[in-house]
Amino acid sequence: MAPSIIANPGYAEMGKLKISWARKHMPIMSQVVKTHWPAQPLDGYTIVTSVHLEAKTACLVQALTSLGAEVYATGCNPLSTQDDVAAALAETCGVTVYARHNHPEEYQIMLKQALSHYPHIIIDDGGDLVELLHGDECADYGRRLIGGCEETTTGVHRLKARVAQGTLNFPMLDVNDADCKHLFDNYYGTGQSVITAIMNNTNLTVAGKTFVIAGYGDCGSGIAKRAHGMGAKVIITEINSKKALRAYMDGYTVMPMDEAATIGDVFITSTGCKDVITRRHFDAMKDGAILANAGHFNVEISVKDLSDITASRSEARKNVIGYNLADGKTLYLLAEGRLVNLAAGDGHPVEIMDMSFSIQLLSVIHIATNLTKNRLIKRGDVKPGLYPVPPYIDDEVASIALGTNHIRIDHLSDAQRAYLENGF
Repeated sequence: MAPSIIANPGYAEMGKLKISWARKHMPIMSQVVKTHWPAQPLDGYTIVTSVHLEAKTACLVQALTSLGAEVYATGCNPLSTQDDVAAALAETCGVTVYARHNHPEEYQIMLKQALSHYPHIIIDDGGDLVELLHGDECADYGRRLIGGCEETTTGVHRLKARVAQGTLNFPMLDVNDADCKHLFDNYYGTGQSVITAIMNNTNLTVAGKTFVIAGYGDCGSGIAKRAHGMGAKVIITEINSKKALRAYMDGYTVMPMDEAATIGDVFITSTGCKDVITRRHFDAMKDGAILANAGHFNVEISVKDLSDITASRSEARKNVIGYNLADGKTLYLLAEGRLVNLAAGDGHPVEIMDMSFSIQLLSVIHIATNLTKNRLIKRGDVKPGLYPVPPYIDDEVASIALGTNHIRIDHLSDAQRAYLENGF
C-alpha cells in the first residue's frame, strides 16, 4: 500500500473513539458484513472512495476492507475532512488515506492521487471522481474501472447530464435515489444535521426566527419540518410548481427569493443549483441575517457577490464569518458557504448513515459480483449509464433495519398475493 497523506498521525486516538462510537450504532452495516464476510466478495478489487471523511465514512471504508477490498480513501469537500478520523483510518490495514482538513489547494491533487491506483470500483459523493475520470489527465486511471456508486442529488444531476450528452463512459449506480437512502438520509438526516450545525455554530435560538429555505425537495422539506417544529416561521422558495404547491399545502409560506430576502433571519439553500442567493438579495437583507448552504457545492450562495459588496470581514465565531457591507449592515456566512452540516458539523446522525452506507456497501458488492465475468478484474458487459440500485438491496436494508429495532410487520397471505397479482 502507498503511504497516506494526512495532517498528523498523532491525532489517531481521538479518531478511533469517534469511529468506535459510530460502529456501535451501525447495526445494519455490521449485519451486512457478517453475512458476506465468509465469501470475501471484494477480494482482489481496488476501490477509491471520495466521501466526506468522518467517522461514519470510516466505518464504511473499514467494512469494504473487511470484505477483501484494497481501499484508497479521500474526501469530497476540503472542510468536511476530520483529521483525527483520517489519522485513525490510515492505521487500518488495507486503507490509504489522502485527505487533510481545510487544504482546498490540494483537494484536486488528493483526488487524482487516489485515482492513480487504477480502481475497479469508485464511490463518489458529488461527482468529482467521475469528472476527473472523463478528463484527459486522469482518463487512463479508469482503464480497469467496472463501475461505481453516486450517493448525492448533486452527483446524480451531473451524471444525468452526462447520460443526456452521451459522455458517460462507465456504469454508475444511483444510490441517492434508493428508497433507504433518499427517504431517510435526505429528509431526516439533512433535516436534523443542518439545524444542529446552525444552532451549534451560532448558539442562537430557532424559535421565533424566520427561516427562508430555498428548495423543497427531500432535503429542503426535511429542514423545513425541523425548523418549524422548533418554533421557526418558515418561508419556502421554489422553481418547481408542484413542489411549491406541496410546501403550501404543508402549511408554509411560499414566495420568490426576491421577496423573502427582505424578511428572513436565517437563509438555507438546498437546491443543487448555483446563484440561488446573489447580490440583489444581499442588498435587501436585514442586518444580522445568517446564510447557510445545505447543498453539495459552495455555489448556491454567491460568495463572490457577497465579497464584492463587502467593506471588511472578520471571524465572528468559529465557522461564522461576518461580512461588513458598505451600507453598514453585517451578514453572517457559515462554513464559507460550503455544506454546513459537514463543513461545520458532524454530518447526519449515525443511524441514518448506517442505512445509506449499507446501501453503498451492498451496491459495491453487487457491482463486484454481477458486473464482471467469472470474477475477473475487467470491464463487464453492462453498458455505460446511470442505473437504479436493484430493489433487493433496498429490501435487505429495510428488513435488517426493522429487525435491529425489534419491529415486526404483517405479511401477505397466498390469497392476498393472488388478489394483488390477478385482480380477483
